[in-house]
Amino acid sequence: MLRTPTGGAGNGAAGSAGRSVSIGTVLNQLRDEFPDITISKIRFLEAEGLVEPARTPSGYRKFSPADVERLAQVLRLQRDHYLPLKVIKEQLDGRAPGDPVRIPSPSPHGDAPAEGAERPAAARVGRAELLAAAEVDEAQLAEWESYGLLTEAPEGGFEAEAVTVARLVAELGRFGLEPRHLRGMKAAADREAGLVEQLVAPLRLHRNPQTRAHAEATLRELAGLSSRLHEALFQAALGVRPH
Repeated sequence: MLRTPTGGAGNGAAGSAGRSVSIGTVLNQLRDEFPDITISKIRFLEAEGLVEPARTPSGYRKFSPADVERLAQVLRLQRDHYLPLKVIKEQLDGRAPGDPVRIPSPSPHGDAPAEGAERPAAARVGRAELLAAAEVDEAQLAEWESYGLLTEAPEGGFEAEAVTVARLVAELGRFGLEPRHLRGMKAAADREAGLVEQLVAPLRLHRNPQTRAHAEATLRELAGLSSRLHEALFQAALGVRPH
């Protein structure tokens, strides 16, 4: 059963006011829970039929509170259960309003952890799981590995974040961006990660457990801020403005 956090997107401005909002407002409402969400991602989910916002006469999207909550549910099912979008759509479309979402393939750890709970640091997904979650074939995955976009651990399996990477690489491929075009992004991300890790390394090695826990929280916060800065700089370079 999907557990919707009480502090999720449904409690934002759209939820409290009960009125439709722009895609930029939706982005701000979702970012607390999903720091890597982008306008492009919301538009992609719309194109895939996961959400159907209304349109103004001039063509601007207007999202209702129900639309915002549905987006949050889609993102949670992707993040927590690695479900393909097709399966997520079937689950959301096939239930009555207010009914819980049924997870077709429960994880070995049971329900999703409660809000604020720390996830296991060594979470892994197998090769077959990654292929199914990203909806790609072995040839595509092998090509991405050859360009260093994804790396399997020596003991087998991929980090859980590899699912998100695989999905994004696949989405970019729909626009003609090939793995060889993305090597620069991977190299830049590795450099940024190295810089952030240098900042928190002394705290992560501290003997005090509370200090180490603070280091992990700081690492997550820095990752979120870096992601938002990268998006802002990228949009500014392209002259893209949310609406």
